[in-house]
Amino acid sequence: MSFTLKQIRYFIAAAEHGSVSGASQSLSISQSAVTASIKDLEAALGVPLFERHARGLNLTVEGQEFLRHALSILAEVANATRVLADGVKRVSGQLNLGVTALTAGYVLSDILSKYRRLNPDVDVSAIEDVGEYLEHLIVGGELDVAVMVTSNLKNHQSLQYEIFEVSSFRLWLPLDHRLARQQSITLEEVINEQLIVLDVDEMEKEAIKLLSALGNRPRIAFRTRSVEAVRSLVATGAGVALLPDLVYRPWSLEGDRIVSRDVSGALPVLQVGLVWRRGSKISEAAREFIAVTQAQHAARGR
Repeated sequence: MSFTLKQIRYFIAAAEHGSVSGASQSLSISQSAVTASIKDLEAALGVPLFERHARGLNLTVEGQEFLRHALSILAEVANATRVLADGVKRVSGQLNLGVTALTAGYVLSDILSKYRRLNPDVDVSAIEDVGEYLEHLIVGGELDVAVMVTSNLKNHQSLQYEIFEVSSFRLWLPLDHRLARQQSITLEEVINEQLIVLDVDEMEKEAIKLLSALGNRPRIAFRTRSVEAVRSLVATGAGVALLPDLVYRPWSLEGDRIVSRDVSGALPVLQVGLVWRRGSKISEAAREFIAVTQAQHAARGR
C-alpha cells in the first residue's frame, strides 16, 4: 500500500468541499485529476472513502477515519519543513493556554500533541472555560493564548486574533428522516421540527436566533452540553440539530447513522481562532504554539 502527499491533499479538499467540483476549484486543477487521484487512493487503501451521490460526496466511515490521519500527516510535514527551515532550536518556559468546551474536543488535541512533540521542554498549563471568562484572563495577563470561537468576541479593542477554521452550519438528521431524501431544504421546513440544541459556545443562541427570524418560536425538544448526546438523540429520531460541520460525525456512540444536509438561506458560520492580548509581548513558547497551529491548518489548504 502506498500513496502520495498530492493524493492526500486532493482527498482532503474533496472531503472539505463535499464535491469534486469544489475541490478542483480550490486546488485550481481539473475535476478529472481530482477524480483519478481519489480513485487511486481508494485502490491503494482497499476501502471506499466516499459515497457518491447526485449532490456530491459524503465521507464513508473509513473516509472519516482516514481524514483524521490525512490531516495529521500534512500537519507533520508542514511542521517538519518549518523546523528545518528555522534551524534546530529548543524552546522552553511556560505556556498558559485557554480553550472553550467546543474547541477542546474538536480542535485542541491534535495541535497540542504536535506542539508537545516539537517542544518537550515547555511546561503547558491549560484551562477550559466559557469564552467571556477566557477573554478576561487574556486581558489580565493570566493566559498567553486561547483556542476559542472568535465569532462573538467581546473585547475587540484589547484582543488580537487569527481565524484558522471557518465551519458552516448544517442540518443534522436521522438517516430515515423525510428531509434527508430531499435535494434542497429550506428553513421554513425546519421550523416545525423538534430541535436538539447544543448549549456550548453560543451554539444554542445561533440556532434559536436563526429560526426565530422566521417569526416562529423553535420547538426545543432537548438542551445538552454534550455533542455525543446530540448525535444519539438525532440518530434515534428525537429531533434535528443545526450545528457546524466542525463537530459533525456520521454516527453516534451507539453506531447509529446520522446525515447532514445544506439548508438554503443565510446560515451562520462558526469561526475558530487563536486569541491573545493586543500589544503585549508574546513569550517564545506562545509564539511557537501560534506557529504550530498556523502550520497545521495551512497544510490543509495546500
